[in-house]
Amino acid sequence: MRAVVQRVREARVTVENETAGSIGAGLLVLVGVHQEDTVQDAEYLADKIVNLRIFEDEAGKMNRSLLETGGAALLVSQFTLYGDARKGRRPSFTESAPPQVAEPLFETVCRKVERCGVFVQRGVFGAQMQVSLVNDGPVTILLDSRRAF
Repeated sequence: MRAVVQRVREARVTVENETAGSIGAGLLVLVGVHQEDTVQDAEYLADKIVNLRIFEDEAGKMNRSLLETGGAALLVSQFTLYGDARKGRRPSFTESAPPQVAEPLFETVCRKVERCGVFVQRGVFGAQMQVSLVNDGPVTILLDSRRAF
């Protein structure tokens, strides 16, 4: 699984002009699922999301996690994170998991983050979404479970 993790002051996802999810301070996480990902990948990603120390402490150093700050998480499924644009001009998405594989793994990430005590909002899986955010820092981190094992 891949994730783009952005520290935000606020973030929102809308579908057909209706707010599907909205948070204040915390993390906006765009999640892509690879066709060979498993529950182990989802659990790894969720653990990283809640424990990644990218929030400032009293000394101004990035030393606090989402759990420590009490921030929220907005998780948005994004199959294009596995887009391959090395050849030609149009990306190939053949490495992205099909919806019947991706959706349950995306939900596993969401549920595990929630079970850690984080307030979680979600985008709408498979929908055409508009995502807006105020990036704080800016701080943006890339995570990839396939590089972890």
